[in-house]
Amino acid sequence: MKENIKKLAIVVLVTALATATGTVLLLKVTGKKAPASPAGEKSQAEQERKIIYWKAPMDPTEIYDEPGKSKMGMDLVPVYEDEVSGTQDTGKRKIVYWKAPMDPTEIYDEPGKSKMGMDLVPVYEDELKGGVDIKINPVVEQNMGLRVARVDKGMLNHTIRTYGHLTFDETRTGIVSEKAGGWIEKLYADYTGFVVEKGDPLYEIYSPSLLASQEEVLSAFKNYRRNKSPMNRDLLDSAKNRLLYYDIAPEEIGLIEKTGKVRKSLIVRSPYRGVVVSKDVIEGAYVKTGASLFTIADLSVIWVEAHIFEYEQNLVYEGQTVEMTLSYIPGKTYTGKIAYIFPYLQPKTRDVIIRVSFDNSDGELKPDMFARIRIDTAPGAEGLSIPSQAVIHSGEKKIVFVARGNGRFSPREITTGMFLDQDRVQVLSGLTQGENIVVSGQFLLDSESKLKEAIQKMIESKSKGPAKAGKTLETGGSDDFFDDMDAAPDAEDDFFKDME
Repeated sequence: MKENIKKLAIVVLVTALATATGTVLLLKVTGKKAPASPAGEKSQAEQERKIIYWKAPMDPTEIYDEPGKSKMGMDLVPVYEDEVSGTQDTGKRKIVYWKAPMDPTEIYDEPGKSKMGMDLVPVYEDELKGGVDIKINPVVEQNMGLRVARVDKGMLNHTIRTYGHLTFDETRTGIVSEKAGGWIEKLYADYTGFVVEKGDPLYEIYSPSLLASQEEVLSAFKNYRRNKSPMNRDLLDSAKNRLLYYDIAPEEIGLIEKTGKVRKSLIVRSPYRGVVVSKDVIEGAYVKTGASLFTIADLSVIWVEAHIFEYEQNLVYEGQTVEMTLSYIPGKTYTGKIAYIFPYLQPKTRDVIIRVSFDNSDGELKPDMFARIRIDTAPGAEGLSIPSQAVIHSGEKKIVFVARGNGRFSPREITTGMFLDQDRVQVLSGLTQGENIVVSGQFLLDSESKLKEAIQKMIESKSKGPAKAGKTLETGGSDDFFDDMDAAPDAEDDFFKDME
């Protein structure tokens, strides 16, 4: 039994050796190579893609020159060149838009002539980039909550919404002062807020000066009545004018001529129509010459002083329509015109005051009220605009991410103008109509773009000096990495500037 088993084993071994020998001889004769194993096929395919570096699966900033283990003991993951670049270089520069050579804000979708008749200049995509193109997996893109919006061309509606307070119309406000010292015998306008019409009595005053002037009028009148000569007429007119200069009404002077008697006190009448907003006299008081007794304001027209920011002053002009609403009359809108723009800024608030005039014939508007002001600044103007939340403010630069399709995103530097209604902002240059930009999640894209840009800087700096196998290239800053960077000090400085 054992001998039979040995014989069978010898036969199998001889057969296997003969088959292998025959296969080798056949391949040598025909010149063919043995087929590679499936594992060999995968290794060859991987070798066709150039590996840039190796990174830790749990920390993308922990990178190495060759495969191995991460600090957490996990196998390193290869990063290929096409994954870093995101797209293959076709050798062609993509034109984003065309601009006028003398005005960068004058942009077009196609080549041609500018408004000044000059040939338009192309603006390439690589000139507008502020980082490195990135590619996001559709699943990751959905998890990040990325949302895009189109660059639209339409009406540039910018509305100034601010506050203001109501005040008196200074051109309709006057002060009543006494021109002859004396005693107030009777006060007609005896409280603040008293409404008077032009010619209404304000007070009666006894004054020695007015008494002497009355006697002169009466004497001149009697002389003229006896002898109506031109000289007597001139003397009578001169005496009357003296009382008129004291703000004594003509009807009061006529009463002296009619009665033929001198009156102890004379009535002073209001030269204005309006409301007594200030009263500085009481009945029986002695007032000196030149004392201010009343301040009267006409409230048929009201001024509103509204405050706007410094950068908005070039958007308003005199005669511009302004809408105002008040809290105590909800739903009612008042319309007025800008009457004056102050030529200087307020030193504390650093804003500009504009004066708006409103009709107040019904008396609803009262000084010192608080008002909400609305000014439509740019009716009819057109231009490009995007949602303001899409803009990333990076120092002096303003960056947006353009969605190029298939999960690819490109950073683009733009120039913005004024802020618009509906939380939008005007675009002066950098984008064209119809492009899609990221409005949500762009900060994650910016971080990814900056990280890849920093890694490319490191790779370029490594290529300038002798590589050290097995050394880690952690962006956190290992000692080995700094040793490598010593071989290329200029690249090291550029890298850390970008990392900041």
